[in-house]
Amino acid sequence: MIYETYNENDTKKIGFELGRKAKAGDIYCLKGELGTGKTVFTKGFAQGLGIDEHITSPTFTIVNEYRQGRIPLYHFDVYRIGDSDEMYDIGYEEYTDGEGVCLIEWAELIEDIIPSDAVWITIEKDFAKDNECYRKIEVK
Repeated sequence: MIYETYNENDTKKIGFELGRKAKAGDIYCLKGELGTGKTVFTKGFAQGLGIDEHITSPTFTIVNEYRQGRIPLYHFDVYRIGDSDEMYDIGYEEYTDGEGVCLIEWAELIEDIIPSDAVWITIEKDFAKDNECYRKIEVK
């Protein structure tokens, strides 16, 4: 499915709808360059889970846990991970086999350990569009 958004609120709405449908054990993988809106999308996703906490990118902590919603959200940012083995060192399997949903930014860096049934979401800017907030969001 391909969506087009023209502002941050539209990007959040797509995240919100996916979050509303998410269930324990789901893994969502986010791909996109810096500044494409992965964290904006994640904020909407968290709202769809009923999470009202302030959502930030876990760039330096690798994973942020949010337990306030209907199911926990484990929000990963693996940009700084050197290889997939590091993910096991931080307890990756406990999160993916746990009671919540995982949302992984930069998941392509650890693609070798991502389950085949994971949902992949690619967010891209298109500079040819006449709107700097335009995003193409592809959900597979």
